[in-house]
Amino acid sequence: MLPARGLYAITSAAICRDEATLLAAVTKALRGGAVLLQYRDKLNDLATRRRYAQALQSLCREARVPLILNDGPADEVASAGLDGLHLGVSDGELAAARRLLPSALIGATCGQSLERALAAQAAGASYVAFGRLYPSNTKPDAPPARLETLREAARSLPVPVCAIGGITPQNAAPLIAAGANYIAAVEGVFAAADIEAAARDYARLFEA
Repeated sequence: MLPARGLYAITSAAICRDEATLLAAVTKALRGGAVLLQYRDKLNDLATRRRYAQALQSLCREARVPLILNDGPADEVASAGLDGLHLGVSDGELAAARRLLPSALIGATCGQSLERALAAQAAGASYVAFGRLYPSNTKPDAPPARLETLREAARSLPVPVCAIGGITPQNAAPLIAAGANYIAAVEGVFAAADIEAAARDYARLFEA
């Protein structure tokens, strides 16, 4: 089940270099208050990713936090027993993933497009993500999204809305005020000197 709102922590390339580093970093983010975790790993081969995903699933289940796999494939989510899947713009058809994963959480990247979000929701998306809202180190070439689009999506869509892209505890407040259910962060959490404290700074924004 999706939490109502909060920090959506997404693993960075730096912490995926070895299993011990990954698990230690994620443990700190969960301890700091992340309510969703996305395993995003562009470095390792399929066998390594599966092993890491299983280890992360154990951590997340203990913390009662859903684990979402970035970029599929859907059958990998099914075979590994993960909680869900996040699909980017070019990561396959959401309706097909929903047929394979009838009860899983499925998120969809929508960029700046409300129309894409509406289509994703109709196809079975559990939540939709808009961004980048600010300049991003993770995806510096991603086209920008506008605050007005985020606000309209939060007002008109029945599914939760996620904001992503260069979001820090210092610039996140307007996005939450606009209706973002989740603030997604990669480097803002996992590049911090104190990961637990960084996660807690994001989490506190939702207590205000």
